[in-house]
Amino acid sequence: MFATSTLSTTFCIAPRANVSASRKTVVTKAEGPGQTYLSTLPGTVSPFEKSPWDPAGFVNEYTTVGEVRRYREAELTHGRVAMLAAVGFIVGENIEDFPLFGGIVSGPAITQFQQLPRGFWESLVIAIGICEAYRVAVGWASPTGAGFNQLKTEEEYIMGELNFDPLGYLAGEEAKATSPEEFAEKVLELKNKELNNGRLAMIAISGFVAQEFAEPEGAKEIFEHLFQTIEQDVVYEVIKVEQAVEALERSG
Repeated sequence: MFATSTLSTTFCIAPRANVSASRKTVVTKAEGPGQTYLSTLPGTVSPFEKSPWDPAGFVNEYTTVGEVRRYREAELTHGRVAMLAAVGFIVGENIEDFPLFGGIVSGPAITQFQQLPRGFWESLVIAIGICEAYRVAVGWASPTGAGFNQLKTEEEYIMGELNFDPLGYLAGEEAKATSPEEFAEKVLELKNKELNNGRLAMIAISGFVAQEFAEPEGAKEIFEHLFQTIEQDVVYEVIKVEQAVEALERSG
């Protein structure tokens, strides 16, 4: 979710009577190494195809390449977690009778973790620890004085590429490609799709959680809230139409 921009300010000097053409001076702010590097990464797609999307301005002329690589790794990781969370949020609210936990878990998703039996949390923490340890081993450089909290070099590690493709999807696409260039284009397309869906999922799961916490009468499930809102909107529109018809009948 990064953007970079070149700030250009144009000053136009109005022509005087004895000057045939106006003079123009353009002051351009040079890009920093992080901004230049970011513009080469996937994720710069419509409707922000002119420059990477960075509304918060994390990347500026002082940002290093190493920082940009760390930001992108964080974006990919959180996007993947958010996609899983968004799906789990909806599915968890709609399979309350699932026999895995003996049917004891029910209600809005924000209350379901508290209902889980003992032993689940411990297993979850161990699983997360294993996944994170593997990610660190694959992508992160050994912490040293100046290189603390840094990814490995681009030659050693490309952000997000953890060699996790259990369905062999990427291998299948490589086999279907007629040239390395075609395969590279397909990989870029897939990376853009992952980034876009991850960004959307981060917004979505934030909205899910906020909505359930914001309910004045207590948390409601997402679809319950959605259909209740639709019902209220339909009833409101029907009442407005009836009032308009009555007004026309009285006036005419």
